Amino acid sequence: MGTLIDTSVLIAVERGELEVDRILGGVRETGAPLAMAAITASEFLQGVHAARGARRVVAERSFNMWLDVLPVLPFDLEAARVHAILARQLGRRGAPIGAHDLIIAATAVSVGYRVATRDRRSFARVEGLDVEYW
Repeated sequence: MGTLIDTSVLIAVERGELEVDRILGGVRETGAPLAMAAITASEFLQGVHAARGARRVVAERSFNMWLDVLPVLPFDLEAARVHAILARQLGRRGAPIGAHDLIIAATAVSVGYRVATRDRRSFARVEGLDVEYW
């Protein structure tokens, strides 16, 4: 089973709270695919564009490094179908999650991946989503 990396994991690496080897080492050991959702790339880029001066240069380098090692999975029609189902299920239970997290969850479910995150609230609400907390 592949793993979709949530933005919270990438931010933790940027802050020095999580080692890059923790992420990439597991992939080398298991050979399981690792990717990010397109919305994760957008969230990361928002941080890059918000940064100024030397911090922005570092953030751009980091983003480009992640793009070199993580394919970006699109939010395609299959993900949209899953998204609609998950949104309805969560709404019926009165347990909606943020729009971006729902897109990440739908992308993961649509390709049969788990989500690696540091967010212990949102993704746990999604039925049928395998969540790994880093």
